[in-house]
Formats: sequence, C-alpha cells, structure tokens
Amino acid sequence: MKFDPKLGVHRTADMGFRYEKGVFGPDPEYRRLDDIRPSLRDPKCQGPDTVYSIVMDVGRNADRDKLERRHLLFGVVTYAAGRLGGEPVRSQGHVHAIAPHCGWSTPEIFEVWEGQAIIYAQESASDDPGCCVAIAAQPGDKVVVPPQWAHCVINADPRTRMTFGAWCDRQYGFVYDEVRAHGGLAWFPLLDVENHIHWEPNPNYASSKLCVREPRAYPELGLSAAPLYEQFVADPESVQWVSDPGRLSTLWNHFEP
Repeated sequence: MKFDPKLGVHRTADMGFRYEKGVFGPDPEYRRLDDIRPSLRDPKCQGPDTVYSIVMDVGRNADRDKLERRHLLFGVVTYAAGRLGGEPVRSQGHVHAIAPHCGWSTPEIFEVWEGQAIIYAQESASDDPGCCVAIAAQPGDKVVVPPQWAHCVINADPRTRMTFGAWCDRQYGFVYDEVRAHGGLAWFPLLDVENHIHWEPNPNYASSKLCVREPRAYPELGLSAAPLYEQFVADPESVQWVSDPGRLSTLWNHFEP
C-alpha cells in the first residue's frame, strides 16, 4: 500500500531518492547499524548494514525561499526491510535540540508514505519516562510528536521497506545523550516468529505503562486531510507551529501524540 504525497520525491531501489523536475533535494545520508547500536536491546545484533537513508530539506523550487524564511524543513526517510536481532528496523531515538531562533525543542509531524510504521514517543528521556505511546500508522496517516519528547520511528513490517515524510524545524538537532545513557528508550519493540510486535520494558527506567494505539486526529493543530506538503503550499501558516511552537505554548503542556 502506497500513498501519493504530491511532492515529486520517490524512493529508488537502492534506498536513494529521485526528484522530479522542479523539486530540489540533497544526496541521501545513510545511517549504518554501527551508528545506532548503543540504543538497541542487543547492541551486538546482526541486521542490514544500511538501516535507513535520509534526505533533509526537500521541496519544490518555487517554495525554497518561503521554507527558509519560515525556518521550515521537509525531510524524507526510507527504512530497510529486515530485523535488528530480535527488534524491527528502527532509529535509535532522540530528543530534539533547542532551536536557537525560537528557544524551543521543536515538534515534528510525521506522514507515512509507504509500508507500516510505528512512531514511539515518551514524555522524557530521564529516569522517569512519563507518558509512553506507540502509534501504529499506515500510508497517509499523520503523527505529531510534541516538543521535548524522546522518540523513534520503527518499520513495523520486516518484509518490506518503509518510507515517511516529516515537517521539522530548519535548525534541527538531535540529542542522544540520555537515551544512550539508558541503553535505549523506555520500551523495546520485539518481533515474534510471525513478525508480530510485542513490547518489553527497558529496566534502566522507572516503571511505566505503554499505550499502543492508532493515530488520532489533531483538530487543535489545524492539520487537514491533504498531504503534508500540499497543506503547506495551500496555507503555510497552518504548519508554522513546527518552527514556532511558542505560539501554542499552552497546548503543549497537556499534549499527547
């Protein structure tokens, strides 16, 4: 099952990306298995050497100045098929660094394009992780991770690759220290022999509960049914809170993905 993001960015067979005429984007960066071992349940596990490929700052040529002026950045990521030992292919988990231009650890909007994804997020990367959620998303689904939450993205189906797009702040940065100090996030996704995912708590955190669910709507954020990039084209202000989360400061205090 696939989804048309209406952007003109396509995954290639070698985990690269192809851009249609009128669309800009960089060469991909590749995250290797050795790059993410510190946050895996089994840091010595075997798995695909290229775990995922990422292109940060893609868009239509006509929008480039607008994106830069608004401190917005669109990224696309493809995950390999397969397993990382007993876990599905996933990122290592991080918290967004404070963006200098706004003074916030900024939120992120994910949109699944291909495959099956789980966006896992926890309220804190400290000893007490607080609220923990795992959101199973299909092509076309959107998931919002609020400021300061630690999170990762998981390829929920080891038989296929998974691709998503995301709105981020242009001055994005990733902070890994606390996640790595705890040997990963508060819950590990584990695959059984039938490729079903179950969850195991990380004993390096205080006890917590995990809520596993499907995506919800975000009427409070003004997200529409249109593809994420198309929503920006139609109404740039509608996603401006990604790079200016202070305009929703009272909302984030009680927000859950």
